[in-house]
Amino acid sequence: MDTLLHQLAAYDTFNVMVIGDYMLDQAIYGAAERLSPDAPVPVLHATTTEDRAGGAANVSLCLRALKARVRCVGVTGDDDEGKRLREHLTNAECDVSGMLIDHERPTTVKRSLIGLAQHRHPQKMFRVDMESREPLNDNMQAELLRVVGAHLADVDVVCIEDYNKGVCCQEMCRQIISMCRAAEKVVLVDPAAIEDYSKYTGATAITPNRTEAELATGLDTPVESDAAHNAQLSSKLLHELNLDAVVLTLDRHGALLHERDQQPVHVPTNARSVYDVTGAGDMVLAALAGAAANEFNWPDAVRFANAAAGLEVEVFGVQPIPLAAVQREIMAQQRSLSGKVRTADELAIELAVHRDAGRRIVLTNGCFDVFHVGHLLYLREAATLGDVLVVGVNSDAQVSQLKGDGRPVYSQNERLELLSELESITYLTVFEEPTAEQLINVVQPDLYVKGGDYEPQQIVEYPMLREQGIEVRVLAHRPGLSSTEVIDRFTKAYGNRS
Repeated sequence: MDTLLHQLAAYDTFNVMVIGDYMLDQAIYGAAERLSPDAPVPVLHATTTEDRAGGAANVSLCLRALKARVRCVGVTGDDDEGKRLREHLTNAECDVSGMLIDHERPTTVKRSLIGLAQHRHPQKMFRVDMESREPLNDNMQAELLRVVGAHLADVDVVCIEDYNKGVCCQEMCRQIISMCRAAEKVVLVDPAAIEDYSKYTGATAITPNRTEAELATGLDTPVESDAAHNAQLSSKLLHELNLDAVVLTLDRHGALLHERDQQPVHVPTNARSVYDVTGAGDMVLAALAGAAANEFNWPDAVRFANAAAGLEVEVFGVQPIPLAAVQREIMAQQRSLSGKVRTADELAIELAVHRDAGRRIVLTNGCFDVFHVGHLLYLREAATLGDVLVVGVNSDAQVSQLKGDGRPVYSQNERLELLSELESITYLTVFEEPTAEQLINVVQPDLYVKGGDYEPQQIVEYPMLREQGIEVRVLAHRPGLSSTEVIDRFTKAYGNRS
C-alpha cells in the first residue's frame, strides 16, 4: 500500500507552537461609482468591513484545520485591532496566552479597499499597511523567549512565520532555533523576502518560494527557471544554513525537496482550474508541521503539503483547508475511487470526510453468502438509519470457520460484486478477524446494527460498543430468511436430482 495513505489513516492530533508576525487582514467593501471632485481618483462608499487572520495568525488557523492544538507566540499593539485579532484566534480555539502586548508598536494591519463598480465583481482598489518593522525591544524579546522556553517541552513542532515585521529578528531566531535543537524539536521556517537568511541557520527546514530563494542566495534568475537552477538554489541554502531539508515551492509546478546528503527531488502537484495563490504558503507550512508531528518521511510530507496547497489555491482568498479534504484529495490522486470496495485504511480516510460533514455513519457486518431477500430488506432498513452505510463482509476463511465445509458458496469477490449493486450500501470492506471489533475501531460508527432474534446484549462486540458509546440496534428478524435455510430448501428440492 502507498505509505502516504497508510500514514494518513494513522494521522493524529498534535501540538504546535507558531512564532512570528501576527497580522489582521481587513477588507473594507463598498461601491466605487464616482470620482473625487478634488482629484482623479475613485471614491469608495464603504458599507462592510471584514476581519481575517493574517500572517502567523493564518498559519495558526490552517494548523487548527489540520487537527493541531496551537499555541500562538507573538505580539500585537495595545489597540482595537490587536483585541480583534486575539479574539479571532481565541474563537478558533488557539491558545493566545503567548500573545504579548507591545505598547511601542501598532498591531500589523493590512487594510484592503475593495470597490464594486456598476454592479460588477469586487475589485481591490488600494491597500493600506499599518505596521512597524523595527526589531522588538530587548524586554519584549526576553519575554517572548521566556514564553517559548516555558512551553517548548509541550509541543511537537515549532513553526516560525517571518514577514520581517520585527518579531523574527536575528537574535530571536538564533535563540529559538538553538532552544529547539537542544530540545530535539522540529523547527520549520517560512522565511521572509529578505537578502540574508543567516538567522535561520540550524533550523530543521525552510520553505521559501523560488523568488524568495533567489533573493536570499543572490543567484542570477534565468528567463526560464529549470531543474538545474532550482537545485542550485536549494543546495546553496541547504549547506550554508546547515538544514535538514529545503522545500522550495514552485507555484503550480509543485515543490523541490532537497534533503541533506540526498539528491533534490521534484514533487509535482495536480493542475488546478482555479488559481489564487493567497494563503498557499501558509498552508504548506501548516501541512509540513502536521506531517512532521506524525513522523511522515520528507517525500510524503511534501506530497501532503502540495495537496493542501493545491486545495487552497482553488478557493479565492484565505480559507484553511480541513484535514479530511486533504486526505480525500490524496486518495483521489492515488487511485480511482469508483466502486464501493475499500481497504480498512482507505475507508478510515473517506469516513473522516463524511464525519467532518456531520453525516451519520451506520455499520453492519456479515457473511452475506447466498444473497437473498432477507439480506436485501435488512440492508435497506439499515440504510434508512443514517447517511452512510458501511458493510463489513467476512473473508472466505472466516465464512468457512463460521459455517463449515462447503461454505462459502460464493467467494468474497463474488459476494462483493453482488453487494456493490445495492443502492443502500455506501462502502464495502472485507475483514479477516473472527469478530468485528477491529472493523468497529476503523469505522467508528454512530450506529452498529445486526439482524436477528436476540437482544443487543448478546452481540459479541456489545461490551466494546457500549464502552465507546456507540449506539446498537438489532433489526427485526424475518423467519425462514437465512442463507443456511435457503441452502437447505435448495438441497431438499434438488438434492436427489442427478
